[in-house]
Amino acid sequence: MSLRFKGADLRPVLAEAVANRCHVILVKDQGVYFLAEHGERRPEDGRVKLLAYAVGCNPDVDPFDDWWELARVELGGDDFGEHLDPTSSVFARILNSEDDLELSATATHLSFKPVPPAPDGH
Repeated sequence: MSLRFKGADLRPVLAEAVANRCHVILVKDQGVYFLAEHGERRPEDGRVKLLAYAVGCNPDVDPFDDWWELARVELGGDDFGEHLDPTSSVFARILNSEDDLELSATATHLSFKPVPPAPDGH
């Protein structure tokens, strides 16, 4: 199985990380998402402004039991943050195309690949 990140959501996060010359971080805690390591913060609450959630793993729109179980099945039970290079070839492809990003994981590896956008937008 795998998780999908919509390219339209991910491109602004990747662009911010490239512009700020910082890592992009894949996070699993309250959902599964990418953010720029040195991203802009919202003045009202200090939270990072740009987040790209995996489809089905956004606690703001997906029911808790659904996103929590999907995240657990795909990425295990522990929370983590993985620092990645936003200039890597897979992220460059996402930045310069209309593709989405597919994430698959084993107990020891994360794999990313560009995939055509889902026809239904999900």
